[in-house]
Amino acid sequence: MKPVSEMSFEEALRELEQVVGQLESGTVDLENSIKIYERGADLKKHCEAKLAQAQARIEQITLAEGGQPAGTAPFDAK
Repeated sequence: MKPVSEMSFEEALRELEQVVGQLESGTVDLENSIKIYERGADLKKHCEAKLAQAQARIEQITLAEGGQPAGTAPFDAK
């Protein structure tokens, strides 16, 4: 099993979806459910961190009065 810290966002999200599916199925015994849940929590945290990093890198293109690009400004999600 690949360490969560080495996963891309897409890899972690795919595995997180599998974890949710396994837990929702109700076919996993208690001990494995706990392990799967812990892995899912780590995957969720990793995905959230990757999204925060991406958001911090996004910039908005600012336009001059004539509609031409004039530069960039930090993204503000508000």
